[in-house]
Amino acid sequence: MPIGQTLEKRIQYRIKRSKSPVFMLADFDDLSDRNQVGRVLRKLVKKNLLVKAGQGVYVRAIISELTDEPIPEKDIRSIALDVLKKCKVSVVLSDYEKLYANGKTTQIPTGNCLTIKGRFSRKIGFGNISVSYAHAH
Repeated sequence: MPIGQTLEKRIQYRIKRSKSPVFMLADFDDLSDRNQVGRVLRKLVKKNLLVKAGQGVYVRAIISELTDEPIPEKDIRSIALDVLKKCKVSVVLSDYEKLYANGKTTQIPTGNCLTIKGRFSRKIGFGNISVSYAHAH
């Protein structure tokens, strides 16, 4: 990336080249302070390049064929798993997922409730779909 590029161009370049479509403010700490990065990310949301999926959580956007509106490139569960990984929070199988995996039930877990070890309270979601958390015992 050439020196002298605007912060917006540098952030867009990083977003475009990233393997993960999920970004947090901390991913851009080396480029500028959080206020400036936040302003650029909000601008990219207005340009439909990103969608906001939580406080400080942004996801590369694609345009929905049904609504012509920007939607996240990944499903909400995958986004939440990426965020939890970045925040170093462990995710474990829930009791229901264990029962299903062991063939003891045919009810498929919904996947919108993640069982975690540790503390995490950030809301992750898009539209009217969000992820909830249960704590492992």
